[in-house]
Amino acid sequence: MSQMKDKLHTGELYLPGDEEIMKEQAVYQDLLCDYNQTKPSEQDKRTRMLQEMLAECGEGVYIEAPFYANFGGHHCHFGKMVYANYHLTCVDDTHIYIGDYTMLGPNVTIATAGHPILPQLREQLYQYNMPVHIGRNCWIGAGVVIMPGVTVGDNTVIGSGSVVTKDIPADVVAVGNPCRVMREINEHDRQYYYKDRKITVFESQAEV
Repeated sequence: MSQMKDKLHTGELYLPGDEEIMKEQAVYQDLLCDYNQTKPSEQDKRTRMLQEMLAECGEGVYIEAPFYANFGGHHCHFGKMVYANYHLTCVDDTHIYIGDYTMLGPNVTIATAGHPILPQLREQLYQYNMPVHIGRNCWIGAGVVIMPGVTVGDNTVIGSGSVVTKDIPADVVAVGNPCRVMREINEHDRQYYYKDRKITVFESQAEV
């Protein structure tokens, strides 16, 4: 194993153009290319391919094609019933963890890779990677960008178009660029799902 490959998951500076890294990466990207060529009717095939492509793939994981990932999803750990809408981009140069029942809207980007601010280092093509953790039962809105090293807590909602540069706690609604906590999930949310639209499905389930 090359010295550069050893640094993929340590947060150290390394050169992503290393021959061994690129050779392995190409294998995973080929699998991802094949996945993106599948038809919507080939759900069983997609499920089998995700189980091969992802580092961890829980039951019921569903990723709309096209799906983009630097390492073909090889460093993505998805819990059960994770749903990702079109154009999910995972810059998975190191590990991305997504908990059970989390939903991701279209055009979400989750990035683990960073480049030094010092221009001399960028000229030499150095990079570093920091893992991303997204909790259980989160909703990540359309067009959200999640930056390297960020953790999003369980049950949290990230509003569409947000750029998440720092950790966001559990059980909150957070929005903006940079993303900030707007409020906690509260009693109103237990009664209304949208403005004045009242939640009645629990009542219907109780009658069954």
